[in-house]
Amino acid sequence: MSTAERLIESTRELLWERGYIGTSPKAIQQRAGAGQGSMYHHFAGKPDLALAAIRRTAGEMRAKAEEQLSAPGTAVDRITAYLHRERDVLKGCPVGRLTQDPEVMADPVLRAPVDETLAWLRERLAELLTEGRERGELNAALDPRTTAATVVAVLQGGYVLARAADSVQPFDQAIAGVLGLLAAHVSAAPE
Repeated sequence: MSTAERLIESTRELLWERGYIGTSPKAIQQRAGAGQGSMYHHFAGKPDLALAAIRRTAGEMRAKAEEQLSAPGTAVDRITAYLHRERDVLKGCPVGRLTQDPEVMADPVLRAPVDETLAWLRERLAELLTEGRERGELNAALDPRTTAATVVAVLQGGYVLARAADSVQPFDQAIAGVLGLLAAHVSAAPE
């Protein structure tokens, strides 16, 4: 792995563990096994490196989500697979956690990939729910946009509840709850 890659990966890990304020250039350099000169050779500074790390994390999150959301099956099957995929629940969402970081939220450049990723997820889920409605899998009363926003809110909120309780149980309950609400909109199979 190149020095630039090690710096990005180290920054990604530290942002998830400590947040932006807790991620010092020295900590990044130590974790990456890189000197200060190497860091500033590849990146203009901590904000530039953080942006590269956030973009990488956001891209990976989208790719992982797309694996389940574009798989075969009904819209509800695919959303269920996405919500049930393996996650490090107690660490929280590496993108969603950044919304709690005042330094990231105060910087429009750092905030942009966070907002874009969560907006992409809401839009992608809305597309999938629209497809399910058009295919007759979901009843017409379901509003794809508000339902997609609810799914994302429950997912992100489930992380918060799990972290607060130091248990995955509240996350699992939240996911089971939103899937139960979604199941109430599944159309009966034609006879």
